[in-house]
Amino acid sequence: MHISEQIVLITGGARGVGAEAARAFAREGARVVINWRSSGDAAHALAADIGEQAVALQADVIDRAAVEAMLAKADQHYGGAVTTVINNALDYSFNGDARSQMETIGWDEFASQFQTVIHGALNVIQAATPGMKAKGFGRVVNIGTNLVQNPVVPYHDYTAAKAALMSLTRTAAGDLGPHGITVNMVSGGLLRTTNASAATPDAVFDLIAGMTPLRSVTTPQEFADAILFFASPWSRAVTGQNLVVDGGLVRD
Repeated sequence: MHISEQIVLITGGARGVGAEAARAFAREGARVVINWRSSGDAAHALAADIGEQAVALQADVIDRAAVEAMLAKADQHYGGAVTTVINNALDYSFNGDARSQMETIGWDEFASQFQTVIHGALNVIQAATPGMKAKGFGRVVNIGTNLVQNPVVPYHDYTAAKAALMSLTRTAAGDLGPHGITVNMVSGGLLRTTNASAATPDAVFDLIAGMTPLRSVTTPQEFADAILFFASPWSRAVTGQNLVVDGGLVRD
């Protein structure tokens, strides 16, 4: 199925990578569902800017009933089920100086990240799967991090949750593949700039840029374009994979 025929749900779609992904999919002709939890003004402004190809719908991804209600509204709005899911919802601030240290970090911080990253993704995948099975087509793209391969800054809770999401990507691919549903991951490094990376000092961005072969820090727009690959016909034989998009900083 070409991207222009897809109905794409982007969790955490009002800001940062999510917003750029919404713009990228709309540019390719897809119909987009911009999910938001608390950024309603930004989500509706983005939908208005994109036009009739976008709708903003509220749901907390850790609330299964809310997710199912959102998918039902999307189906009603577009006259068809969601075919493509981008699990992007995030509640984190990247600030190395303020991060929790191993000696003091509590399990509650891990649990919070697992709730959003794993529980949220699981809810969305499970709720969207029946519609995908009915079509014999589905695309799930989970958003990961290169910190799993290269934990240059030890964000313990966030990195552990994303590592678990990588595992879920690979196991889900096995169960859903026979139904024509692929499950892949796109992992970035620090992006310049999103709400999550706004607290990062310029010196850190410059340091990372100097370590990449491209001598630059990946932008949200560049990252969003890479997400399109896993929704496109060119990736139809690819599932259970992780694509690192960070200017070549991590070569794994």
